[in-house]
Amino acid sequence: MRLPKIRELLEALKALAVGPYTSKFPKKGHTPYRSFRGQPKFNEDYCVGCLACEQVCPAKAIDHTDEVNGGKAVRTIYHYTDTCIFCGECEAACIAEHKGIKLSQEWDLAFFDRNKAFETIERELVRCELCGSVIGARKHILWIVQKIGELSFSNPTLYQTRLRELGLADDNPPVVGKDNARDDRIKILCAHCRRQTTLGG
Repeated sequence: MRLPKIRELLEALKALAVGPYTSKFPKKGHTPYRSFRGQPKFNEDYCVGCLACEQVCPAKAIDHTDEVNGGKAVRTIYHYTDTCIFCGECEAACIAEHKGIKLSQEWDLAFFDRNKAFETIERELVRCELCGSVIGARKHILWIVQKIGELSFSNPTLYQTRLRELGLADDNPPVVGKDNARDDRIKILCAHCRRQTTLGG
């Protein structure tokens, strides 16, 4: 049997006198160092729903679903805390000033039910007015309009989304002629329908 070293004996005596170094979780939460990487959390005010965080996540801890219920289309973005490795790639790739999802100071994460180990954020979607396919999150499109300014008037989908946000355009433009015709070019369209209306087929 190997005898303990003097250093190990001193550490054991110190632990008896002042208590163990480990935190007293769950009775008392651990306070990490201020630059310590904790759980990433979505920011309701900044996240535009662009999915850049999902694309760069090496652990595949971020996922999304696009659902259409009646006339409303919603994108739900999921962050699975039990899979996340807190690497910070999502924050680094965030287009919204790196504030749409940010590392927090939350480190002590314990769940009795693993199915609850996630957080979500929802974003309204913009859909093609001809085929109904998803174009993108409304906040993302408006973010693009803000970034490129007057250049957005070269794309009807961009400026129509902005005008409707301001209440300056009709949400239900009148139908003139047949679908996928040149008179539909002013609508909010996906790339496929935009090509069809521009080239005529």
